[in-house]
Amino acid sequence: MDIARNHQTGPVQIGDIALRQNISVKYLEQLVRPLKKAKLVSSVRGPRGGYIMAQSPTKITLGQVVRIFEGASDIVAGEDASGSDEMEDDSQVQIAWKNATAAMRAELDTITISDLSHGKLSTTKT
Repeated sequence: MDIARNHQTGPVQIGDIALRQNISVKYLEQLVRPLKKAKLVSSVRGPRGGYIMAQSPTKITLGQVVRIFEGASDIVAGEDASGSDEMEDDSQVQIAWKNATAAMRAELDTITISDLSHGKLSTTKT
Protein backbone atom coordinates (compact mmCIF):
# COMPACT_ATOMS: atom_id res chain seq x y z
CA MET A 1 0.00 0.00 0.00
CA ASP A 2 2.76 2.42 0.91
CA ILE A 3 4.60 1.83 -2.36
CA ALA A 4 1.34 2.30 -4.28
CA ARG A 5 0.54 5.56 -2.47
CA ASN A 6 3.99 6.94 -3.16
CA HIS A 7 4.74 5.41 -6.56
CA GLN A 8 4.28 8.71 -8.42
CA THR A 9 7.25 10.27 -6.62
CA GLY A 10 9.74 7.57 -7.64
CA PRO A 11 11.33 4.66 -5.82
CA VAL A 12 10.23 4.23 -2.21
CA GLN A 13 12.95 3.29 0.23
CA ILE A 14 12.19 0.45 2.59
CA GLY A 15 13.47 2.46 5.56
CA ASP A 16 10.91 5.18 4.82
CA ILE A 17 8.12 2.60 4.60
CA ALA A 18 9.25 1.12 7.92
CA LEU A 19 9.06 4.52 9.61
CA ARG A 20 5.68 5.46 8.15
CA GLN A 21 4.10 2.07 8.86
CA ASN A 22 5.89 1.34 12.14
CA ILE A 23 7.14 -2.01 10.81
CA SER A 24 10.67 -3.36 11.05
CA VAL A 25 12.87 -3.21 7.96
CA LYS A 26 13.64 -6.90 8.34
CA TYR A 27 9.93 -7.81 8.25
CA LEU A 28 9.30 -5.53 5.26
CA GLU A 29 12.14 -7.19 3.37
CA GLN A 30 10.38 -10.53 3.89
CA LEU A 31 7.12 -9.06 2.55
CA VAL A 32 8.69 -7.45 -0.49
CA ARG A 33 10.45 -10.63 -1.71
CA PRO A 34 7.30 -12.50 -2.80
CA LEU A 35 5.84 -9.31 -4.31
CA LYS A 36 9.02 -8.88 -6.32
CA LYS A 37 9.01 -12.53 -7.37
CA ALA A 38 5.40 -12.12 -8.55
CA LYS A 39 6.50 -9.01 -10.50
CA LEU A 40 4.15 -6.67 -8.68
CA VAL A 41 7.01 -4.51 -7.41
CA SER A 42 10.51 -3.88 -8.76
CA SER A 43 13.65 -2.67 -7.08
CA VAL A 44 15.79 0.23 -8.21
CA ARG A 45 19.43 0.25 -7.13
CA GLY A 46 21.48 3.23 -6.13
CA PRO A 47 21.42 6.07 -3.61
CA ARG A 48 17.96 7.17 -4.76
CA GLY A 49 16.82 3.58 -5.20
CA GLY A 50 14.04 1.70 -3.54
CA TYR A 51 10.89 -0.07 -4.64
CA ILE A 52 8.43 0.91 -7.33
CA MET A 53 5.23 -0.63 -8.60
CA ALA A 54 6.01 -2.98 -11.49
CA GLN A 55 2.41 -2.66 -12.64
CA SER A 56 -0.16 0.06 -12.23
CA PRO A 57 -1.98 -0.11 -8.87
CA THR A 58 -5.20 -0.06 -10.93
CA LYS A 59 -4.25 -3.44 -12.42
CA ILE A 60 -3.26 -5.28 -9.23
CA THR A 61 -6.07 -6.74 -7.16
CA LEU A 62 -6.19 -7.48 -3.48
CA GLY A 63 -7.01 -11.06 -4.49
CA GLN A 64 -3.65 -11.36 -6.26
CA VAL A 65 -1.80 -10.12 -3.21
CA VAL A 66 -3.70 -12.41 -0.83
CA ARG A 67 -2.93 -15.44 -3.02
CA ILE A 68 0.77 -14.53 -3.01
CA PHE A 69 0.90 -14.61 0.78
CA GLU A 70 -1.83 -17.12 1.62
CA GLY A 71 -1.75 -19.39 -1.42
CA ALA A 72 -4.80 -20.70 -3.22
CA SER A 73 -5.70 -23.31 -0.60
CA ASP A 74 -9.23 -23.65 0.68
CA ILE A 75 -10.21 -22.62 4.19
CA VAL A 76 -11.20 -26.24 4.91
CA ALA A 77 -9.76 -29.55 3.81
CA GLY A 78 -11.24 -31.50 0.91
CA GLU A 79 -14.41 -33.53 1.24
CA ASP A 80 -14.37 -37.06 2.60
CA ALA A 81 -15.37 -39.52 -0.11
CA SER A 82 -16.47 -42.29 2.27
CA GLY A 83 -20.15 -41.66 1.59
CA SER A 84 -21.21 -42.50 5.15
CA ASP A 85 -24.26 -40.80 6.67
CA GLU A 86 -22.09 -39.53 9.52
CA MET A 87 -19.96 -37.60 7.04
CA GLU A 88 -22.92 -36.11 5.14
CA ASP A 89 -23.34 -33.19 7.57
CA ASP A 90 -19.60 -32.53 7.53
CA SER A 91 -19.68 -32.60 3.74
CA GLN A 92 -22.43 -29.98 3.66
CA VAL A 93 -20.44 -27.75 6.00
CA GLN A 94 -17.37 -28.14 3.78
CA ILE A 95 -19.44 -27.22 0.72
CA ALA A 96 -20.72 -24.12 2.54
CA TRP A 97 -17.14 -23.11 3.47
CA LYS A 98 -15.94 -23.67 -0.09
CA ASN A 99 -18.76 -21.50 -1.42
CA ALA A 100 -17.95 -18.79 1.14
CA THR A 101 -14.26 -18.96 0.19
CA ALA A 102 -15.12 -18.62 -3.51
CA ALA A 103 -17.34 -15.60 -2.77
CA MET A 104 -14.60 -13.96 -0.69
CA ARG A 105 -12.00 -14.53 -3.41
CA ALA A 106 -14.34 -13.15 -6.06
CA GLU A 107 -14.84 -10.00 -3.97
CA LEU A 108 -11.09 -9.58 -3.35
CA ASP A 109 -10.51 -9.85 -7.10
CA THR A 110 -12.72 -6.78 -7.65
CA ILE A 111 -10.71 -4.55 -5.30
CA THR A 112 -7.60 -2.95 -6.72
CA ILE A 113 -4.61 -1.65 -4.83
CA SER A 114 -5.52 1.76 -6.23
CA ASP A 115 -8.98 1.47 -4.65
CA LEU A 116 -7.38 0.73 -1.29
CA SER A 117 -4.74 3.43 -1.47
CA HIS A 118 -7.29 6.09 -2.45
CA GLY A 119 -9.90 5.07 0.15
CA LYS A 120 -12.53 4.13 -2.45
CA LEU A 121 -14.09 1.30 -0.44
CA SER A 122 -17.17 1.53 1.69
CA THR A 123 -18.85 -1.01 3.91
CA THR A 124 -21.75 -2.93 2.48
CA LYS A 125 -24.75 -3.87 4.55
CA THR A 126 -26.66 -7.01 3.84
